[in-house]
Amino acid sequence: MILSRIISFLRYFLKATNAHGIHSPFIYDLYTLVIRLRKKYYALEELTEYRQTLARDSTELTLIDLGAGSFNKTTPPRSVLVKDIYKRSCHSAKDTELLFRLILHFQPQHILELGTCLGVSTLYMAKANKKASVYTMEGNPDYAAMARKAFIQFQAHNISLIEGNIHQTLCIAMDRIPSLDFAFLDAHHAYEPTLQFFRTCLEKAHENTVIVLDDIHWSPDMERAWKTIKGMEEVKQTIDLFQFGIVFFKPGQVKEHFVLRY
Repeated sequence: MILSRIISFLRYFLKATNAHGIHSPFIYDLYTLVIRLRKKYYALEELTEYRQTLARDSTELTLIDLGAGSFNKTTPPRSVLVKDIYKRSCHSAKDTELLFRLILHFQPQHILELGTCLGVSTLYMAKANKKASVYTMEGNPDYAAMARKAFIQFQAHNISLIEGNIHQTLCIAMDRIPSLDFAFLDAHHAYEPTLQFFRTCLEKAHENTVIVLDDIHWSPDMERAWKTIKGMEEVKQTIDLFQFGIVFFKPGQVKEHFVLRY
């Protein structure tokens, strides 16, 4: 698995281009003004402190592998330290700040996240647009409980956490969402579940919806899912940033797929 990721990154690195290789005005502006932007936001300072707290936290939580998030899929429930969960499962500041900028740029009103974990990425998205309704889903009760505490601590009142196995609860979230403006899919990194979640999102998607998929090169299975999604008729343009894959549905756009340096 590790060797596969190394090979995938080398392929990405050799193929990825910068702004000079972008011919779509929409993608060019997004890349230069949002994706590649390196700007510090005051709203993120407190979240940086939260990250530092998590990195030192020795509280024990129960680890339950509900998807393909572990290289050892047969691992039974066990105790794990918060700081280890943070190190292994939470996104980097670089990646969560990109989510923040994307939300800030597109200003979606209804946001869906699959895979809350400790609530780090959820908070970044919620802080980017405090008027948005953020629905986040988590299957691990201990993770969900800790995330809820963080949402209260940071007064992120626009977040609704739906607890339970996402395969069973996603329909609950979709019933609550009038239309899906932005989705971040970070749960069960395997081919069939990824396509199932993506197709479910399409039920409430519209021409301005943005869907971000995490770990599109995590395994050959995820790369196959990413290839299938790119080939869907509804999908018009995509961006491959190696860690994230970003999907757009704008009508009238030439179907194009970009591999960009990040």
